[in-house]
Amino acid sequence: MDHTTLTLDGQRAAVDDGTTPPHAVIRVDDVHKIYDMGETSVRALRGVTLDVEPGGFLAIMGASGSGKSTLMNILGCLDRPTSGRYLLDGTDVSRLDKRALALVRNRKLGFVFQGFNLLPRTTALENVQLPALYSPSTKAERVARAKYALGLVGLTSRAHHFPSQMSGGQQQRVAIARALVNRPSILLADEPTGNLDSRTSVEIMAVLQGLNDAGLTIVLVTHEHEIAQFAKRIVVFRDGRIRRDDAVLERPRATDVLETLPALDD
Repeated sequence: MDHTTLTLDGQRAAVDDGTTPPHAVIRVDDVHKIYDMGETSVRALRGVTLDVEPGGFLAIMGASGSGKSTLMNILGCLDRPTSGRYLLDGTDVSRLDKRALALVRNRKLGFVFQGFNLLPRTTALENVQLPALYSPSTKAERVARAKYALGLVGLTSRAHHFPSQMSGGQQQRVAIARALVNRPSILLADEPTGNLDSRTSVEIMAVLQGLNDAGLTIVLVTHEHEIAQFAKRIVVFRDGRIRRDDAVLERPRATDVLETLPALDD
């Protein structure tokens, strides 16, 4: 039986109760990535196969040089595999040209990075609107979508604040809202808590868990096991290969963890 849930665009949508296996929104099939460094070659990925279901929340871990960042670049359509296939929503994007890849990035993917990358002389509302400038929409539509995205991350009251007037956690939430403004089906987050203190990191994970609960598929890269535990699944990379792929059996709720942490002054 299906039930309904509120989606990221404010609409009601049917959600399968698990009796029908979902298709993979991300499917990586025997992907290799080799970088030619002149006289030598670096094998960054060595036959990676990975599926992510719609509504999944995947944390990718591994030491520097393990291949996790290379995989994220491929998932984000910022790089192509040397061999193998990458299917996004059932479409093989491995061989798309640059223009087609740019369209995929703008329409299907949202990006969050360790650095907030906000324009300093631009308000939160204006920063969030930036990706929508490249989509067919009116100014009124862009403003409405940006306000909605800020509401999703709990920053409606900060819409007209500049980055210098916000804490690090608030700036990262603005960056998340910016990633959501084009209503992507997948959020790719590369070390989104890397520049934040422990409590603020958990606050960001509470935001991501809430978005995931609303149906957003999330792939997160982190070095911190405590952060990875907030995902539904943890994949560990080493030497360009997946070494472990485990479900998180006792997944904490970030909102519950926050109640046990001391408040920090801004």
